[in-house]
Amino acid sequence: MTQTTVSAIVSGACVIAAVPAWMRWLRVAQREHYLPDATSRFALRWWLSSPVNITLILVGCAGVALSSRFALAALASAAVAVAGPAGLSIRGRTSPLAWTRRLKTLATVSAVAGMAIIYLGIAVGHPPLAGAAIDIGACVMVDLACYLTYPLEKKLAERYVKSARERLEKVKPRVVAITGSYGKTSTKLYTAHLSAGCYMTMPSPASFNNRAGLARAINEHLLDSTEVFVAEMGTYGPGEIRELCSWLVPDISVITAIGPVHLERFKSEDRILQAKSEITESASTIVLQVDDPRLAALARQLEVKGKRVIRCSSHAATDGAIHVEALKNEVTGTIQVNIDSGEVAAGVVTDAQPSNIGLAVGAALALGCPKDIIAERLHTLTSPSHRLERIVSEGHPTVLDDTYNSNPAGCMAALARLRYDHATGRKVLVTPGMVELGPIQHKENTAFARAAADVADLIIVVGRTNRKALLKGIAAAADLEEQPGVTGSTGQGGIAESGRQESRVPKVITAGNRDKAVGWIRNNLNEQDIVLYENDLPDHYP
Repeated sequence: MTQTTVSAIVSGACVIAAVPAWMRWLRVAQREHYLPDATSRFALRWWLSSPVNITLILVGCAGVALSSRFALAALASAAVAVAGPAGLSIRGRTSPLAWTRRLKTLATVSAVAGMAIIYLGIAVGHPPLAGAAIDIGACVMVDLACYLTYPLEKKLAERYVKSARERLEKVKPRVVAITGSYGKTSTKLYTAHLSAGCYMTMPSPASFNNRAGLARAINEHLLDSTEVFVAEMGTYGPGEIRELCSWLVPDISVITAIGPVHLERFKSEDRILQAKSEITESASTIVLQVDDPRLAALARQLEVKGKRVIRCSSHAATDGAIHVEALKNEVTGTIQVNIDSGEVAAGVVTDAQPSNIGLAVGAALALGCPKDIIAERLHTLTSPSHRLERIVSEGHPTVLDDTYNSNPAGCMAALARLRYDHATGRKVLVTPGMVELGPIQHKENTAFARAAADVADLIIVVGRTNRKALLKGIAAAADLEEQPGVTGSTGQGGIAESGRQESRVPKVITAGNRDKAVGWIRNNLNEQDIVLYENDLPDHYP
């Protein structure tokens, strides 16, 4: 067999091997909203997530390096592309690949980029090298395609935004826009519930909080009779909320909180505050949670600009500057709401965070809802699904479902809820930890686990993304150094127990994924026990 024939066969094998690799990274791109750098960042996380994956990527890179001299070495890269990263499936367990029009476009562009590299390899006489490169660099090709297609996708979305703008001009609802590092969805739903006592109100559905999602919500769901539209607005960077507000112009804007969520992208909480504050630029009335000194300072700045500001707090006011107080009774767990220092509702039974309730009351006041209607509807608030939702079923442990939560303040609030729950059996925490916290992610997860060790009898650490930090925090809670009994690892998808239980040190289990953790709970806990599911990561996370 000639060298040319070997080279052709090896190159063909590499092209075939690139298909499953591309499928994996296309799914990651879709889950990460097609952000241009997301796929490569996740690829790095996966390849470094376990000894198996580290070995695989080293073999794959060696195949690329050696393939310019030894054509058969490229087969090592092809094999790695098919097999790895171990644990990242092609089809997906929690988030299957959906072949939308946008994904098909992305797949086509990334494939063209890959074939261009193959043709370049042929032109310079090293097709196996090119084949090995596209196998190991498939994630980069997908990111490149995301970057190249972004202007096209933005232009295609313009017609939907134009239609949404026209729909808003026709219906003319009053718009309440809500943003913040966390608490957006809960505050949106509470605001809509209170407002519905006075006006025909529509909240933006589910997590439709970006340009495309809000345009779709308006085009498909906004009724002619809608008087108030409550819009949740998210952002991954400066300028996004300003652009949203240029066509979805708010009458009332709400900022729920400023925290390290998405710190990985923003780099600092000051930049997060700046980006979130864009929501205040076109609104005449602003509702702020001023327990945060940064939002208290923003309130003063906005008043200087002539804005009406409604200040909300979860603490008893010491002066008359607070308009809405939502105070939790730590003994009964109920909430009291005061407006302008006068009690409006007491004994509100809810698992909702007081700060979110206070902000919703502030927004309802800004809309003109009477205090008596607000008070009446406060007693019928229901917690959003998957946000510290308490679920009781006969024959099974009680569940505190907080799987849509991923911020330090919310995690600590959930631990407090677990601590004071009246369940008589074991208290169990199931968590993969928090993500998108940038340079403080390890520190925050360690602190969370350390606090959890003082509450839970058993902690199940899910996945590998934050395993090291969480186990470190559990060990630190007992002033113990990490040792094999506490930090023993599992294979991908496996489950393992520590052999240690001293004093208040909880029993520790590591599970490869949430399904494994749930299976263990079903087989080992009973209805006297209680389980807190704190956050849940889709399976494109290690």
